[in-house]
Amino acid sequence: MRILSIQSSVAFGHVGNSAAVFPLQRLGHEVIAVNTVHFSNHTGYGSWRGLVMDPTVIADVIDGVADRDALTSVDAVLTGYQGSPGVADVVLRTVTRIRELNPGVVYCADPVMGDVGQGMFVLPGVPELIRERVVPAADVLTPNAFELSYLAFGGDPAEVDPDRVGSVETLLRAVDSVRAMGPRTVLVTSVQGSAVQAGQIGMLAVDDSGAYLVRTPELPLSVNGAGDVTAALFLAHLADGVATALGRVASSVHGILAATLTAGSREIALIAAQDVVADPPAEFPVERVR
Repeated sequence: MRILSIQSSVAFGHVGNSAAVFPLQRLGHEVIAVNTVHFSNHTGYGSWRGLVMDPTVIADVIDGVADRDALTSVDAVLTGYQGSPGVADVVLRTVTRIRELNPGVVYCADPVMGDVGQGMFVLPGVPELIRERVVPAADVLTPNAFELSYLAFGGDPAEVDPDRVGSVETLLRAVDSVRAMGPRTVLVTSVQGSAVQAGQIGMLAVDDSGAYLVRTPELPLSVNGAGDVTAALFLAHLADGVATALGRVASSVHGILAATLTAGSREIALIAAQDVVADPPAEFPVERVR
């Protein structure tokens, strides 16, 4: 599969394209990586250097890829953090352009906006843009539970209540609302509440075939980039079915995080744990919940 990945990048560490490209390549996929920012490190450190790419530069890079006739063979588009309306415009125009060349292309969008304990961390207006424009264009969507709550119920982005999706039943209702907007496949990450037991964290995947839940031990660490790896791996495995993809992703991401915890690293141990990407042991049972 050839994947066009439009995301941020960092020189040190693993977030955005710097987290997504390697695991996709490790699984044998060809990746065209277009960077929306290039920073020294992720912003979680509190300070960084580098630049945000002007949307015209991003569009120009994509035009250069098109000059090589490479867009005609793109099978999937993957996007993560879209920090401005200008970047979103470029992304959506590019998806439309590739669909005209290949109607079967899959657009997988990770609607990065916020999380529990952090609230929304994107610019004002971006959550509404994602809900109103990006979600309807996507085939596959990978929100965390906090983002799902906003996407399903709308309202003030500053007052998102993740408890509204705290059970399997409420999760499924929220996912159904989002799927009605356009994307047929939805992966929900960071599932907590009554949907999982104490000490666990879950992921829920839903498509036309059904709804599936996987639970893994919740590890005592907080790192950046795991969501970018999750979205990339889910897209990579999706051709084998949503339940299979869910099991493999849960296994790989848990293995990466376990290696990160062992190393005591602030950056995910993506390279050290690459074997669980290439050959996920799939040790966590996937439960059909609908």
